[in-house]
Amino acid sequence: MDLPWWLPFGSVPEVAGPALAEALLREDRPLLLDVRSSMEFAAGHIEGAINVPVTGLAGALPGLALRRGQAVVAICLTAHRSIPAVRLLRRHGLDARQLAGGMLAWRAAGLPERRG
Repeated sequence: MDLPWWLPFGSVPEVAGPALAEALLREDRPLLLDVRSSMEFAAGHIEGAINVPVTGLAGALPGLALRRGQAVVAICLTAHRSIPAVRLLRRHGLDARQLAGGMLAWRAAGLPERRG
């Protein structure tokens, strides 16, 4: 079923935190798109992530200069808001997936984050 991009449920491709941490060490690292609010982002995010709250993602896409087929990982707190973000990004031809379990899972795995 083809769901509207903004529905926060359904299944989308995912990447686990440890696998993402490894991918970030490679030269062809994915773009990180944190779709939480700016306050949540400032409280802690993955180094190198771009913050675009999901509520403004559709309008912000043209300004992000993303390339078709580009690997993008959408991040939110619990892998709820990132579902519609991934759906929208994939509709624009991007190789998008979400961080499995969101920032809560990233933190639980003891992976690094930046504050501010």
